[in-house]
Amino acid sequence: MTIGDITPKKERKSRRSKHVVDDTAPLLPKRQDEDAGYDEFNGASFTGAVFNLSTTIVGAGIMALPATMKVLGLILGIAMIIFMAFLTDASIEFLLRFSRAGKTTSYGSLMGDAFGKYGRIFLQICVLVNNIGVLIVYMIIIAYDGLLVLEGDVLSGTSSSGVHHAGVLEGWFGEQWWNGRTFVLIVTTLGIFSPLACFKRIDSLRFTSALSVALAVVFLVITVGIAIIKLISGTIMMPRLLPDVTDLTSFWRLFTVVPVLVTAYICHYNVHSIDNELEDSTQIKPVVRTALALCSTVYIMTSFFGFLLFGDSTLDDVLANFDTDLGIPYGSLLNDAVRVSYAAHLMLVFPIVFYPLRLNMDGLLFPSARPLALSNMRFTFTTVGLITLIFLGANFIPSIWDAFQFTGATAAVCLGFIFPAAVTLRDRHSIATKKDKVLAIFMIVLAVFSNVVAVYSDAYAMFKKNSVTEPTA
Repeated sequence: MTIGDITPKKERKSRRSKHVVDDTAPLLPKRQDEDAGYDEFNGASFTGAVFNLSTTIVGAGIMALPATMKVLGLILGIAMIIFMAFLTDASIEFLLRFSRAGKTTSYGSLMGDAFGKYGRIFLQICVLVNNIGVLIVYMIIIAYDGLLVLEGDVLSGTSSSGVHHAGVLEGWFGEQWWNGRTFVLIVTTLGIFSPLACFKRIDSLRFTSALSVALAVVFLVITVGIAIIKLISGTIMMPRLLPDVTDLTSFWRLFTVVPVLVTAYICHYNVHSIDNELEDSTQIKPVVRTALALCSTVYIMTSFFGFLLFGDSTLDDVLANFDTDLGIPYGSLLNDAVRVSYAAHLMLVFPIVFYPLRLNMDGLLFPSARPLALSNMRFTFTTVGLITLIFLGANFIPSIWDAFQFTGATAAVCLGFIFPAAVTLRDRHSIATKKDKVLAIFMIVLAVFSNVVAVYSDAYAMFKKNSVTEPTA
């Protein structure tokens, strides 16, 4: 081993601060740059990094988890949530280990190191497809589930057959011009999304990320409280512990929840950005494991108490269950509290998902330019362009989610498992063990199976919906 093979901590930190004219450079140098004129940044804290990564993980998918308990039962469902947390930890460990070996500081540059220019481009396209789709869906959820009109399960694209359900704003103030879908999203975009999207460091979002996690906990606390009250009063019973498999159809139904569980912890596109800004970069593994433990706890409790509360009536998007009579005092107020807190939670998740979207869009369009944060013009135009695209997609392309049901599922499993596993199997630096490669093959098989199930389920649901809505001769 030569001296060049060893990278001291101070040297490794300082290399992130250099002006590297490619996509391996961080979005913002860690230390003060006289030309850029930024104040000195001494690195992100452990707590801030945990909150940012946790917020990346806990998005809209949390609302689909109680329905997985309905299919799998509590024992198998909770076991699967824990298993996917460990598998996610392993996939992120692959990313970090091979990034250290290749001295790369971004997901794109890691793929470029393993598979060349086209590997990097493919990764960036997947981030664009996944994150644009996710953010458009967040806007739709905020408009429908959170604040305005709840029409069945927005996440799975179902409807309520034309039945109108008053949203929070309409329930409070009646139908007004200012609580229409487009106007509310304009105010939200200009007043919340745009200001939060202007931060050049991901660590600047640590406080909003902490608030976002707190709002998810508010939803959890309300759900737990209602479930305990109804359990004590005897109006609900303990839910099913094991899956109810009676025939071949019910057996195959077990696999329909696999895509929800496989994509529940996708956060890989933000790991390098968080790592680059850490004051002590050796803390990234504890940061990842702490965030996964925190999110697993929230997931398990939400799944358990959500299924306990609604039983076999649990909908694919449990938020839709909070549009019904809870059968307890102040039930309507609690329904509104759940929906408002969840809408606010998604508003604060938006910038943490937008951050890697902008970074990868810039890397795709300007692969040889200096770091994005050092060019105010590129930063501004990229930010405005992406926010405008997301806003237009959410407001004026009603069928856009039909496409993202297919592309989004594919991009998410690629980012979370296929790419880390492929980098491991490529093993450009000869550091993968036999155990690593076996685990990588398992990740790819699981991801492909999950994607096939997701695409088949979405296609079947769309076909069934279209056949129902077609007029009879």
